[in-house]
Order: sequence, then C-alpha cells, then structure tokens
Amino acid sequence: MLFAQIPLLWQLLFALLLGLVIGSFLNVLILRLPRKMYAEHAAECAQDDAESPPNRLFGLDFLISPPSTCPKCGHAIRAWENIPVVSWLLLKGRCSNCSTSISIRYPLVELVTGLLTMGVVWHFGITIASLALCFLLWGLLALTMIDIDEQLLPDQLTLPLLWLGLLLNINETFVPLSDAVIGAAAGYLSLWLVFQLFRLLTGKEGMGYGDFKLFALFGAWFGWQILPLVLLLSSLVGAVIGIGQIVFRGRDHQIPIPFGPYLAIAGLVAMFWGDQINQTYLQLAGLK
Repeated sequence: MLFAQIPLLWQLLFALLLGLVIGSFLNVLILRLPRKMYAEHAAECAQDDAESPPNRLFGLDFLISPPSTCPKCGHAIRAWENIPVVSWLLLKGRCSNCSTSISIRYPLVELVTGLLTMGVVWHFGITIASLALCFLLWGLLALTMIDIDEQLLPDQLTLPLLWLGLLLNINETFVPLSDAVIGAAAGYLSLWLVFQLFRLLTGKEGMGYGDFKLFALFGAWFGWQILPLVLLLSSLVGAVIGIGQIVFRGRDHQIPIPFGPYLAIAGLVAMFWGDQINQTYLQLAGLK
C-alpha cells in the first residue's frame, strides 16, 4: 500500500491531524444529534399540526446546518475560530465576541480523538481493518459523550456500527462470521436477560436497551469470545468511577449512572489489548 512507504512518524502525524478534525465534527454530533432526535419526537407527537410535519433525520445535514454560533451572543464561529484545539488556546477558552467561557470539553474531545486515532495507527498500522477500527473508535467516543449528557445511546450510531462489524467479518476481517453473528446475538441477549432479571427482583430498570445493542456491537466486531472480557472490564471501570464520584464529588448513589461509557471504555481496551489480556490470564491460571 501507498501509506506503507511513508515513514511511521508521518503516518502518526497524519492520524493525529485527522483525529483532531474528526473530533471537531464529533463535538457537533454530540451536541446536535440528541437535539435533532428530541425535535423529531416532539414533531411526531404533534402530527395533528398540518403546517409542521415531522422533520425526519436523513443524512448528516444537521452537522453543517445551521453554522456553529456562540450559545450566549449568537456570534457566528469563523473559520480561524474553529481550528481543533488551537483555536481554543488562542481564544483562551472564551468567545471572541462576548468573552463567554467555552467549555474545555471541546478541545479535550478533539485531543482524545486525535491521540486515540494515532494509537490505532501505531498499534495496527494503516490498513483497511485499522481504518474500520477508526470508525468504531469515533462512534464509541460520540456514544460515550451523548450517554454522559443525555443517558441515551442513539440507534442512529449504534446500529450502523453493529451492522458494519458483521459486514466486515464476512471476509473474516477480525473474526469468522459465525463468531461475529453469535457474538452479536449473545451480547444483546445476555444483557437483556440481566435487565429482565433485575427488573423482576427490584421493580427497577438497571440499564437501557441501548446498552444491549452496544454490547452486541462488540460481539459483532470481535466475536463472542471477547464478551466476557468486555463485561468484566466495564464492571471494573464502572465500579472505580462510580465509587470515585461518590467519595470525591459526593454524588448521590441513587442517581443513575449511564453504563454505556463503561462498556465503550472496556471495548476500546479490549480492542487494543484484548488478546494480550486473555493470554496473560490463561498463563496465570495455568491453562496455557
């Protein structure tokens, strides 16, 4: 391949820059997709108003229209003010028109996207498979932030990624197709059964259906064999973060904490180091 002839340093730099740009789009997606969904839902609930038919979500037009503006003063964000990370630093984290503070989360999302994209290239090289993993990575980042904000895992993101994983494995890109199909089914049904059992015992819903689909997504990409590791890691991550929030931030333990981000973090860890973790476990257990 052409990229294989390019020095690794330049490959990593290209991946970093690409990730920064994608991170900027993710910030828009994270903010606008839930709003679009809520607006569509409200329109569907008001179908009796003939002058306001539902504006359904087709394509990605909502990412570019309307142009980004300051939520405080309405100042249109100019091109030089929209450079990933750099613009936030140049503006010192404030709107150039009204000096309203701009959340540090925006450059952090861009930076994390850039670094993780670079990590994919470093770990897997530049191949069709690694390009697909970048799409998975970007989708997981968007899902994580949306779930944190809205306790929502949109089907508009989860389902296309799930089907993409299955399609990629037709040619055994990551695992045999049979393992991917079983993984998708097992991922969904396992959490669905836990959900039903928890609701039967407590009368409460411990997670949402989006979590089932997200777990199924990892099975579709990496096979049923990865599911126990993802579930274990997500539980550990959830326990650590949950306890930390209660201890250091005084968070009420009755307030629901979205499980999607923990699944996403666990899935990323499994994507990068799943094989090594499994091999280490088998060696420590004396099974290999």
